[in-house]
Amino acid sequence: MPIQRLDRRQARQMPWKNGGGSTCELAIFPAGASLEDFAWRISCARVASGGPFSRFAGVDRSLAVLAGAGLDLCLDGRPRQLRPGDPPLAFAGEDPVSAELLAGPVADFNLMTRRSLWRHQLQQLRLDGVQALDNDADILLIYCHGGRLAVQLSDGSSQSLSEGQGLLLEDECTNLTLRGDAGTHLYIARLYRQL
Repeated sequence: MPIQRLDRRQARQMPWKNGGGSTCELAIFPAGASLEDFAWRISCARVASGGPFSRFAGVDRSLAVLAGAGLDLCLDGRPRQLRPGDPPLAFAGEDPVSAELLAGPVADFNLMTRRSLWRHQLQQLRLDGVQALDNDADILLIYCHGGRLAVQLSDGSSQSLSEGQGLLLEDECTNLTLRGDAGTHLYIARLYRQL
C-alpha cells in the first residue's frame, strides 16, 4: 500500500460497535479486520443522536467535528465541548465518554490506533497557497475536508483531492508540497509503528 486514494462517497458503511449508528470506513489495517482486531482505523460518521461512545479497550482515539453545531461531551466525568474547527480531541478508547448534540446532527472524523502496535497524531490544517509538509510517519493520511488540494510527492508526481477525498501514504518519509486555494481545510494524520 505505498499510495492509496480514499473517497468518503465510495467507502464501506459499517455499524457502530454499540449499535447506535453507522460509520463510513475510509481505511482499516489489516485489510478486512473487524472492530475487535484492527491495528488502526480511519472513518467518518454522522451522529444523529446522543449517547455513550463504544468502548475500545487498548485503543487510542482522536475525534474531530467536521460539520454541524458540535458535541457536548462528558469525557471521564469532565465536561467538554467539541465544535467544527476545534483541534481534534484525543482520548483513550476505554475512557467512559458520552455525547449530546448541541443543535442537530453532526459529522465527525475518527482515527483509532491499537496502543500496543501503533501511535498517532491528528491535526487540522487550513491552506492558502503553497505549504511544505514534513513527514516522518510510517503511514501518512492527508484528508481534504473542504476545498481542492494538490499534493506533490517526492517523485515529482502530483495527486489532486477534493472534498471527502484522502491520500494514504506508506513509508513516504520525505517532504511533500501541498497546494490549495484559500479556505482549503485538511486533516493530517501521522501513524507510527510501536517499536
